[in-house]
Amino acid sequence: MAVKVLVPTALQKFTNNQADLECSASNISGLLDSLEESCPGIKARLCDEEGNLRRFLNFYVNSEDIRFLEGAETALKDGDEVSIVPAVAGG
Repeated sequence: MAVKVLVPTALQKFTNNQADLECSASNISGLLDSLEESCPGIKARLCDEEGNLRRFLNFYVNSEDIRFLEGAETALKDGDEVSIVPAVAGG
């Protein structure tokens, strides 16, 4: 199943400067493994040392925040679009 992944500029050095990729995975956790296979080193930027998604990154599946879905176990289906969005804070 093909899932489109939108990669933020800061992480595109791991994707050969590609802003979007196609991966196969049944959930977000599997997508991270698939990304690591095709883009070595990217998973360490997306996950902490314990394998949890980093808090300063937001993941969306078809514009739905995965924090309000199933988190890393959010199911993916053919044609879904996953956006990785760095959190922005200011004061």
